[in-house]
Formats: sequence, structure tokens, C-alpha cells
Amino acid sequence: MKNAVNDGVWSGSWVAERLGVELVGDDGLPDLLGLALRRNPKRAHLLVSHVLGKHVPQSPSVVYGHGFRLGRRVAALLGEAETGSAVVLGYAETATGLGHAVADGLGRAPYLHSTRRPVPGVAPAGGFEESHSHATSHLLLPEDPALLAGDGPLVLVDDEFSTGNTVLNTIRDLHERHPRRRYVVVALVDMRSPEDTARLRRFADGIGARVDVIATASGTVRLPDGVLDRGRELVARHTTADREPGPADDRPESPAAPAPGSRPGHVTRVGLHWPHGLPDGGRHGFTPAHRARLEAALPAMADRVAGALPAGARRVLVLGSEELMYAPLRLAHRLEQTTDAEVRFSTTTRSPVLAVDDPGYAIRTRLVFPAHDDPADGPGERYAYNVAGAGFDTVVAVVDSAGDTPALHAPDGLLARLAAHARHVLLAVVPSYVPEHRHAPERQAMPPEPLRGPAFSSYAPEEVGWLLQDLSDVTLEAPTEEREEAIQSGGAHYAESLPVEYQPSEQYQRLFHAALETSAARIARAVGVVTETVVTERSPRPVLVSLARAGTPVGVLMRRWAQYRHGLELPHYAVSIVRGRGIDASALRWLAAHHDPRDVVFVDGWTGKGAITRELAEAIEEFEAEEGITGFDPEIAVLADPGSCVRTYGTREDFLIPSACLNSTVSGLISRTVLRADLVGPDDFHGAKFYRELAGADVSAAFLDAVSARFPEVADSVDTAVKELMAGDRTPTWAGWRAVERISEEYGIHDVNLVKPGVGETTRVLLRRVPWKILARAGAGADLDHVRLLAGQRGVPVEEVEDLPYTCVGLIHPRYTRGATGADGRAVNV
Repeated sequence: MKNAVNDGVWSGSWVAERLGVELVGDDGLPDLLGLALRRNPKRAHLLVSHVLGKHVPQSPSVVYGHGFRLGRRVAALLGEAETGSAVVLGYAETATGLGHAVADGLGRAPYLHSTRRPVPGVAPAGGFEESHSHATSHLLLPEDPALLAGDGPLVLVDDEFSTGNTVLNTIRDLHERHPRRRYVVVALVDMRSPEDTARLRRFADGIGARVDVIATASGTVRLPDGVLDRGRELVARHTTADREPGPADDRPESPAAPAPGSRPGHVTRVGLHWPHGLPDGGRHGFTPAHRARLEAALPAMADRVAGALPAGARRVLVLGSEELMYAPLRLAHRLEQTTDAEVRFSTTTRSPVLAVDDPGYAIRTRLVFPAHDDPADGPGERYAYNVAGAGFDTVVAVVDSAGDTPALHAPDGLLARLAAHARHVLLAVVPSYVPEHRHAPERQAMPPEPLRGPAFSSYAPEEVGWLLQDLSDVTLEAPTEEREEAIQSGGAHYAESLPVEYQPSEQYQRLFHAALETSAARIARAVGVVTETVVTERSPRPVLVSLARAGTPVGVLMRRWAQYRHGLELPHYAVSIVRGRGIDASALRWLAAHHDPRDVVFVDGWTGKGAITRELAEAIEEFEAEEGITGFDPEIAVLADPGSCVRTYGTREDFLIPSACLNSTVSGLISRTVLRADLVGPDDFHGAKFYRELAGADVSAAFLDAVSARFPEVADSVDTAVKELMAGDRTPTWAGWRAVERISEEYGIHDVNLVKPGVGETTRVLLRRVPWKILARAGAGADLDHVRLLAGQRGVPVEEVEDLPYTCVGLIHPRYTRGATGADGRAVNV
């Protein structure tokens, strides 16, 4: 068979000439569409897409690229904020793969497609009718009913937008259940008439919502009077096989029968090693976390298929099965990139179409076989178009396990039909996903939404979302000395309780404000440098995830810089990480479900010896192994990196960051995070408290505003610094860790956890722990004024040291018991 797509002849000319049908619109329409005749009494013609991957085998990169680009257009239309709350809905069966690709283009939108396959135990969350179709009932079966319950934009994806009836039915059904303000309709081609366009506009006005339409091309089909009757007559005239015996694909209308005496091909099963628990598609929902797992597993799965291809395979078809389009498309796309064979992609369908072997007709051949997935509407014929006679030496049939039945392997089944036209047939089976809640509620579908101010924290709600649970009503504070003894004796972990919040004296508060005044510009410059580095190297639209709580003010400032300099409204969240316990896995699951993990950038205030840097790397590795969710980059972006532990930083100077001078009163009135088994379950967020009673002493907003006000004056110096940084060697040297190990041995401590390097960590020692002594670099000036004041208040000696790699280092009492302090709680020398 010749090329079914072009041959220099438009693949709609046969129908156009015989029925008088005209395709009018954008110049690119004939490249996207051909025409065929339906075996359907409700509509005569069928628009056959050349780029959908359904009826016409096509390059996988072309098929996926069209959907992905449409998704990028939707993201540009919605903007960052609305894209983050969007949900994508695709239509079965034809647009299931297209909808997936659109969701990929949006980046972090969850995806659901309608289905015509009921699943016992899964209650429909909606449904609608497709009036012109041969099979009308669409079901919506999300595993998590909340998927369609939000108020963010709903993006509806179909291959063609012909009358608008299906979209109207869908929006009407869902809007009655969960009203929302915005809908976006996406299609490869928009073929509505002006009357249909006006009807959709009136409908949108009637429900008080905005409905946008995005399409690759637009136009309309002009139909002459009596076209339906003439189409029926034409189909009847060319359909003679229904009255003749013989194999279903050996019909005169489909001259694709194997040559007499030819030998059927060989069928071989190939194992994909599909990841356990990963949905096979969007029938029950497909989240960004699922997408990340698939991306990680694709190379190995495609390699297994490639390894099973026969030597010298020249022309390979990857054939999906009805609604199962996305998984085989992605496998085909990967094979196209990694093998020398010419790879094409298409899928089987339940849509009955006349086949005519003419270059001006879009459906040249058809294979007919019985349904093999126990369909709800009973047994019937299924079809594979433009496969027979297309010169494929190998066909990779991809089905889900629900379709891997005796009917698939029967003498008249799909595999036998394929083997009659291809020398080699490979069968790859994807496990049909069964929602977990049908068996046992092992894990709640998703932790709750982030906490936001003013209900939790004094930050504005858009500044940060806290992936924490509110433990404000729980008594968690313990005296500092009592906590220190329990921690060092091994009787408790530091994250199981909270220190009593230090209330600064009037003198100390004056020091804070003086330090803020003198260092605000330096901080603003570091904020600008680290943010520009992140946007340039990590992601053009990063999702900032600060490590609560020291990283939170920095994350807010980075968000403000991105808004000031680039007009970006970056998402920003705060999560808990606990030394020795790792990062909050529930928070990571939430992030992966709402964002692309590859866009997540972890943010902290500063590095000391790099313990948290190492902790995060180990925790992410463990999380990936246990959850199968990949893509998170464990490298932290920090304001200051005096320990030389990371590549993404604003400066490597060890200077005073005023937010390190205080506790909750400079961090939105939020406590340290808490991880205690009796308060935090395995699927809960870690906890924290909101100290509402300290509102009178809160300087969180004052700190942010003072630094943000300096952005304009440092903008030029930031640009210069970023260029210099990019050109230099930023490889971490871990010099800070080596210095800490040396200090630990020199001072007889023998525990690096009790050595806290840098101005920020030293301040924490004085505010939260039982300090032993402070090491200060000889000649250190105003950066240590607050340290000297705190040390004096607690009776802690400050020892000046030559060649100290940090401005100062705080040493926790190495042999602490409550007897090691006097009655006034002051530290003693040993």
C-alpha cells in the first residue's frame, strides 16, 4: 500500500468529489485532516486526523508534539497561578492520549479522561452523552472524587471540535456539581460553524463562566443538502463484504488480505516491568507524581521492547488499544529516539469506517477483529486502520491486562490479524490499574491543602503555603536545659519538643533593627543572585520549597524578587526536614501531585557544615526508592553558603542575616517543626505551632519589607555578580565540614553535631540550646554584636580565634546535665 497520508494527493479528495463536501479554513487544514465515510446513520463523513495517532499511523514525535504544544499554549493563556490549579479532562476514546500530552504541556496539571468501561467498585463522578457517536455514554471515574471538585480551570481536550455539543454536555453536567469560573476547550481542529460558536458564547454567559477555545487549526465543513442519504448510498455501494463469507479482514472493501501461501508472522510476548501501582492511563486520574514515575521508568521499558525487536527491523508500528493511547505513545516516542527503525504509532478503535484503497481517501485498509476486553456494551467488532499493507515488518501491540484475554489470542483475534501482515508481532501488556480504595484505605488520597496566613502565620496568604499541620493547641515547650539533657542522653529527639520561645530584651531588639538597617542591601543582593541563578539554571518557573523555618523568609524574598524582576508569581511552600529523620514524605507526595518535581527548588537560609544538605540528599533518595516518584533535585539553594556545601547560593560570605537573630517573630510567628509519633501519623504533615500571642513583637513583615525595598538599588550589581558566578567554579569543597571535624577534635567534643558553624547557627545555639563557648574570628565586627550580647546574657565565654573559616562557631555543651549549670541556668566551663 502506498503512503496513506499524502502521496501528493489530499486524502479527502475522494469523499469531496463524490459527496460535494468542502473543507474550508486555515491553509494547514489539509495537512491535518483527511476524509472518510462513517458506517454510522447519524453522520456521513469522518474527519480523519493525520496527527492524532488513531486511524493513521504517524511518527510518535509528531503525535506527542502536537498535544504537548497545545498544552504549552494553554499554560500561556492561563498564566502561572491558574495553571497551578488546572485539571485536564480528555475524551474517550479518541482523545485520551492527546489529553495526556496536553496535560504534560501544562507541566503539573492532573489528568482524567472519560471512559466507556465501567469499573466495579468505582462510583462515577459524572457522565455525559456524545450525540453523534456510535457509542455515546461517557463515564468519569476518578479515584479521588476531589479531582473534579476544585474551582480552578478545567481544560477539556478532544481531537476535533465539530458542533460543541459534547463540550456543552460535559460542562453542563460538571458545572451543576462543582461550579467554576473558567473552562478552556482544546482541540487539534476547531470546525464549528458561526452558529455553534455563538451558542457556546451564550452558554458561557448563562452560567457566568469564561470559556476559551484553543486549536491547532480552524475551519468548517460545508455539507450539501442530502449529504447523509448520499453518504449512506455510497457506503452501501462499496460494502460487499458483509454479504460474503471469509475472514473479516479479507473483504473486497479492504484489499489487505495476506497473499495466498504467505506465512503468518510470529507473536512474542515482551515484559515491560511496568512500575507497580502506576496507572496505565488517565481513566481514574493521572497526577504529576504518576507522570514523574512514568518518565523515570520509560527508558528501561523502551529498552526492553527495543531488545525484543528482530535484528534489522526496518519499519515498526507500535499499536495501542482503544482508550490505551498514552502509554504506547510514550513507548513509541522513546523507541523512535533510540532505535534506527522507522517507528510509527496508531491505535485500534471501535469506530466503524468504510475502507477504500484510493490515494485520495484517508482509510485505505482495515483489520477487523472481535472486542477482547469484555466491553460493557457487549461483544462486537473492533478495527485497526491503515495497518495492513503499510509495509510494517514488526508490530508492537500494547494492551492492558483487562484486554489480554482469550479473544485477543483467538484465531480471528487481533494478534492473528496482525501476524497475517507483519513478520513479527510483539505483545506488551500494561497492568490495568485498579484504584486502591476498592480493597483497603491504606493511605488517604492526599494530605490537606497548605496552611496559609492569617489563619496560620502572619505572612500574607500568597507569600507561602505551609505543608504542615497546626499543633498550636498542644503544649510542646520544655525548658532548654531539660531538652538538652534528654537529647544528649538519647532519651528524646530534638524535634519531639520545642524550646521556650526566646523573648528579646529591648537592647537586643535595637541590635536587630540596627543590623537590619546596615545589612538589608547586602541581603537584597544575595537574594537577587540566588534567585537569578535558580531561574537561569534550575527552572524558568521554579516552585520554591523552603525548609521551615529558617528557609521560609528567604523563600518569600526570592518569590518577591522574581515578581519584581520578571513579573513571575512563583508558588512557594514551606516543608519540614528533621535531622536524622529526613524530609516530610507526605509533603513531597503533595508537591509531586500538584507540581512537576523537576521544577521544585529547595530553599534554606544558609549552610553551616552541610548536615541538612546531606540529610536532604539521603531523604530524597530514600523517598524515590520507596514511593517510585522521581525528579526532585536535592541540592538546596541558599542565601549564604559559608560551608561551601552547595552550587546555588547568593554569597559564600559568613555574614549576619538578621532573620537568624530571632525565632518565630521573624518567621511569621511559626515555631520549629515537630515530629512526634503520637501527634504525626505516617500520612500526616509534620507539625508546628502558630504563636498568635506574640503578634505584638512580630517583625516578620518589617524584615521582608526592609530587604525588598533595596531591590532597585542592587539590581545592576546582581546582574554583574550573576555573570561572575556563572563563569566561576562553584563546585562545593565541603571546607566547612572539614573545619567542623577539626574543631570537634581540637576542643575534645568528638561530636560534629555539637559544633554549629556560622553566624546563623551560633545564634540558634544561644537561643535554643545550652551553649558551652563561642569561637569568634579575630577582628570580627558588628556582625557579632548580637552574638556577644546573647553570650553575655547567658554567661557564655567568647573566644577569639585566628584563621577561623567562619565569622563564628557555637559549641554546644559537650557533657551536659542539669548539674552542669548554676542555679541561674548559666553555662559553666569544663
